[in-house]
Amino acid sequence: MPEEGIRLLRHEDILTFDEITDFTRTAVEYGLTKIRLTGGEPLVRKGIVTLVRMIADIDGIEDLSMTTNGILLSQFADDLHKAGLQRINISLDTVDPEKYAYITRTGNLNDVFQGIEAARKANLVPVKINCVIKESKKEKDAVEVASFCKSNNLEVRYIREMDLVKGSFSTVEGGSGGNCTVCNRLRLNS
Repeated sequence: MPEEGIRLLRHEDILTFDEITDFTRTAVEYGLTKIRLTGGEPLVRKGIVTLVRMIADIDGIEDLSMTTNGILLSQFADDLHKAGLQRINISLDTVDPEKYAYITRTGNLNDVFQGIEAARKANLVPVKINCVIKESKKEKDAVEVASFCKSNNLEVRYIREMDLVKGSFSTVEGGSGGNCTVCNRLRLNS
């Protein structure tokens, strides 16, 4: 998050739940079967559980997942699963509490750990951890995140930091997918 925070948008300036689900229904008609809710941070969206339920109720959706920073997940995990969310990815670039607070500007690493546990209890599995790396998964933070994941039976996925100025992209290491040269994903920004 930028040091000055983020600019909050009015509800009139973002897609409504009906617009999102109408688009999703149309995409399903064209063969889309997997939906991932991302952000910003999807858990700060008012009524996120309702949106999950609306999307889960669409015939043809085979996989409904979410990527979150995990900070609010302990409050929502059970309700999200009951609404139809199947699995979760959590962004975690360090397990050092001070560094985490610095990176996120406000985040408490213990909230993320509680979110991971809540996701497991709610059966939002597999719980996958996304870890951004600069160059290599041998970087100190990446190694510590991998150790945390191994000791907690979590899958870790390494995502190389993207240069958004030059437009360079790379593959996701760990798990499947992530090859930007053959990506068949459609992103809808609200």
